[in-house]
Amino acid sequence: MKIRIGTRKSKLALIQSEMVSAAITAAFPDIGTELVHITTKGDIVLDKPLEKIGGKGVFIDEIERAMLDGEIDIAVHSAKDLPLELAAGTCICAVLPRADAHDMLVTNKDAEQPGKPVIGTSSTRRAAGVRKLFPDAVTADIRGNVDTRLNKLADGQYDGIILAAAGLSRLGALSDERFDFTTIGFGTLVPAPCQGIIAVQARVGAIAERLRRISDTDTYYCFETERKVLELLNAGCSSPAGAFSEISDGKIVLTVTKDQQKTLTDSADITDRFALAERLVSAL
Repeated sequence: MKIRIGTRKSKLALIQSEMVSAAITAAFPDIGTELVHITTKGDIVLDKPLEKIGGKGVFIDEIERAMLDGEIDIAVHSAKDLPLELAAGTCICAVLPRADAHDMLVTNKDAEQPGKPVIGTSSTRRAAGVRKLFPDAVTADIRGNVDTRLNKLADGQYDGIILAAAGLSRLGALSDERFDFTTIGFGTLVPAPCQGIIAVQARVGAIAERLRRISDTDTYYCFETERKVLELLNAGCSSPAGAFSEISDGKIVLTVTKDQQKTLTDSADITDRFALAERLVSAL
């Protein structure tokens, strides 16, 4: 048996798909895998903010179409890029263990920040964090894969850029000596819901059921809870909303914000995770 894995062509997407492939092979030695490269609208249109070209769906529409047409069996996504509504007849059947969910400020090595630094980000959420770090900063749109963004920073187009720690780590970029990397604490910038999580999407059926075996249980609880926050806030890609959860001793601790200004944190038993999300969101 061979499972065809649909993936975007970026270096990070391919690394994440290889991670899923390795997890499948480890759990099912009798199953082979094949990566199928798919170009999405979000990969092609790089000169406009996401909300102006269709929101988060621009990264998965073509992939979902290939899945429904039977060209691929599963797809691998950065969970934070998933829209709330998935294609009918599909589900998230597995998630890998979560990586570091923080955002990071990346600057050129030993560079002094000017009085009004230009910080590259196309995210309303990250822009809210930038204003806390540098009240006089100017934010400027930046699109493209991680390598492209880092090269733009190195070329002096920006004084700094904000990127996800998980992606930088998976790419091995944190060892790039051209840059300084500064972790932004959750008190300054609550991450995008599901940031750092790799999600596996499949058609509802036998493959989806079988691949649940590779899913990390605690990460899946966090994935579900943070997606619930998104749903309750009705937050799209242009929203500054954030959510982060973690599990310890049978309890889930959840932090939420809708504007990166007022932030609430509380905990509950894992079985009450959705009620916890509802309680915190209603109090924002």
